[in-house]
Amino acid sequence: MIQAQSQIEDTTQVIAVNDSKAQGFIKLTKFRLSFLVVLSAVISYFTVADTFVWQKLVAIICGGFLVTAAANGFNQVIERELDKLMTRTCNRPLPLGILSPAEALVFCSICAVGGISILFIYTNILSALLGALSVILYAGVYTPLKRITPFSVFVGAFPGAIPTLIGAVAATPDFGEITFYAWILFAVQFMWQFPHFWAIAWVSHDDYRKAGFFMLPSLGGRDKSSAFQIVVYTLFLIPVSLMPNIFGLSSWAAGMFTFLCGLFFIAQALTLYYKMDVASARKLMFGSFLYLPLVQLIIMCGAIWK
Repeated sequence: MIQAQSQIEDTTQVIAVNDSKAQGFIKLTKFRLSFLVVLSAVISYFTVADTFVWQKLVAIICGGFLVTAAANGFNQVIERELDKLMTRTCNRPLPLGILSPAEALVFCSICAVGGISILFIYTNILSALLGALSVILYAGVYTPLKRITPFSVFVGAFPGAIPTLIGAVAATPDFGEITFYAWILFAVQFMWQFPHFWAIAWVSHDDYRKAGFFMLPSLGGRDKSSAFQIVVYTLFLIPVSLMPNIFGLSSWAAGMFTFLCGLFFIAQALTLYYKMDVASARKLMFGSFLYLPLVQLIIMCGAIWK
């Protein structure tokens, strides 16, 4: 009886460990963030595609998710010791010891190879190369720069906007092509990332300092210079977001809604500039999460029904 109970307890412990590992791998992918990134690629595909090929769409979703998950995972492997220092990251699977660095590295490598292969086989070679480039730039360039210079945000904006190119390039035949419209969609997501990341950096500034990260545009941190630059980039986002309408990709009716979204976004940035507080930065941060998918969907609808 005692032996049977011991076996049950051992089995329960094994299941609990396996469940914990499985959850650790899921957390390593940053599932919700990866989903939002993939959403931008899917929207870009629908925005520029003349005809919809469901095989390509599934490939963008699956391949794009795996590539994004790999980049997020490699980032956590590289920063595992620094993540222990910050409240916002100390509960990740590597700092907690749920996953070993070797396990995470193998998992991320499988995701990277799998995602790039899916994009290569079912879309085109250029989409696959862009997927590979996004992983290299994010994990190999942006990640180490975060402790060296605020310029890292500019570098990180490139892999952050590449998913729009992946989606748009997947819509082109043969080896793939980066069209003018693809660059326009890239520009919107590229410019959006500055107020987005800086709002996050403002909220998490004290936490970032524990790990030695330089994320706000001013070395003074939460100062008027940083707030002013957030306002400037948010302001520039308005004409950039109207480029799809100016160059005929999307309708002007959609452009009006895009413009209204931009006004709301700039109002949040100006509030941060005048109040200089974390509460305003947090509102801007959540506003940025809403702004991008909403504007991208508006552009897509304007392109489909113009």
